[in-house]
Amino acid sequence: MLPPELSELTDELIRSPFIAIGIPLALVGAVFLSLGAQFQHRGVSTVEASHGDGSKAGLSPRQLVHLLRRPSWLLGTVMLGLAIVFQLTSLGFAPLIVVQPIGVVALVITAILNARLSSIRLDRHAIGAIAMSVGGVGVFVVVAATFAVEQRIDEQQLLTVLGILGVVTAAFGVLFAVRRKSAGAMFYIVGAGVLYGFVATLAKVVINRIVNGNFEWLTVLAIVALLASAALGGYFVQTAYSVGSPDLVIAGLTVVDPLIAVLIGVIVLGEATLIPLPAAIVSVIAGGVAIVGVIRLAKHHPQTHR
Repeated sequence: MLPPELSELTDELIRSPFIAIGIPLALVGAVFLSLGAQFQHRGVSTVEASHGDGSKAGLSPRQLVHLLRRPSWLLGTVMLGLAIVFQLTSLGFAPLIVVQPIGVVALVITAILNARLSSIRLDRHAIGAIAMSVGGVGVFVVVAATFAVEQRIDEQQLLTVLGILGVVTAAFGVLFAVRRKSAGAMFYIVGAGVLYGFVATLAKVVINRIVNGNFEWLTVLAIVALLASAALGGYFVQTAYSVGSPDLVIAGLTVVDPLIAVLIGVIVLGEATLIPLPAAIVSVIAGGVAIVGVIRLAKHHPQTHR
């Protein structure tokens, strides 16, 4: 039998319509994410072909300037901006561990669009990998939407998130300096996914604290960290587009990003308080399947190996 406070949380969760509002908003955001990724990839590929040196060692400042002149890249940026707006809005209605994994829908749309636009036929291995990613994340979202709860986020929880982010950012900075010339698409994808996971987490924290009347210096610090992480993650994404396919980039982001956000939501923010052990085991297995799917897509995607 649940303690009284958990019973109250359960009753509140069952009566609340907020999750039902947040899920469709997250789905719309996933559509814009997919379209934005496709257009940005087109712009980056053009700039890489015309102004790159073939080293694939990260986009140079000169290449970044040329991106600002590419209509396709600018259109993709606008669409990604809309994706962010819808995602942040959905975070205001539903828990972090429900919203973030829904981005896997972008993987399906991107795979279809990219195959048609690039005249590439996905083989059974790539299709199977996409199915694993989508299926795994889909099961996870169902479990999370059924049991996830929200709690007021205090200063200690926010400081914990910021501390972990500082360590992670420093680690990626060192790896980037050491492996810049040899790093492949997966390095940049994982880096971007991790950073975007913290961006979503900090966005949720900021929204939660503002709603609860806690807008003070620590909340401002969280906003600054959010913007810095988004900028660095954006650079990693653009570089990943120059090395790998949009399918691969979106696949990585839609698994790594929610994985990080979910771990923080569960361990630090307490959103999984009511998830029973059997459901938690199912979630872990589903997450593992999704991760294996992304790894298989990186190995078998035809565009990545052309």
